[in-house]
Amino acid sequence: MTEKNLGLNGCALKCIAMASMLIDHVGAVLYPQELVLRMIGRLAFPIYCFLLVEGVMHTRDLRKYEIRLLLFALISEAPFDLAFHGRIWWENQNVFFTLFLGVLAIDLMQDAGNKLSVFLIFMLTAVAAEALHTDYGGAGIVFIVCYYLLYQKKVLKQAVFVAENFLLYGIGVQAYASAAVLPMLLYNGKKGPSLKYFFYAFYPAHLLILYLIIRIKYGYLM
Repeated sequence: MTEKNLGLNGCALKCIAMASMLIDHVGAVLYPQELVLRMIGRLAFPIYCFLLVEGVMHTRDLRKYEIRLLLFALISEAPFDLAFHGRIWWENQNVFFTLFLGVLAIDLMQDAGNKLSVFLIFMLTAVAAEALHTDYGGAGIVFIVCYYLLYQKKVLKQAVFVAENFLLYGIGVQAYASAAVLPMLLYNGKKGPSLKYFFYAFYPAHLLILYLIIRIKYGYLM
């Protein structure tokens, strides 16, 4: 194995994030008393933010990337509501909306003329995430934008993430998200196998399955 192939490629990181997310959601929906499942699940979001920025930096068509994220945000909303609320409930929005707003912020920043414009774009998208009650809200935008602004700083951006995570969330369960820096630091810059739509489709699919399991578990479906 050559040196350039050492470490984890993008596909491997996505698999880690996907497995972590599944464990987290199984814990949230089926076993809320098992806190360790939620701790493991904290690894998923920062890895997705990291890979989102990688996608932005390498995509040939940023508009298509934004449209794809928004499309899956809309597709995923009903399964998200059903899994976590048991009904269609528009008070909270799924994580694809957060990722979409993060990419939109980066897109607008790339055309910004000065640092003040960059700051205003960041603030507006963070406020939008909070107002829409997207998963991770404004904090999610903070993570995405910082990964973008520090894109070339491999170690520094992870140190900043850890600091932000503790500042925003303290030492509760979310503190375990800091462990995600370990696989991210092992990223070798390679894309790996392209399973793009599998990873996109997994999110609404697993939420719908969890909803059906909880319905069957409590005897609502016969």
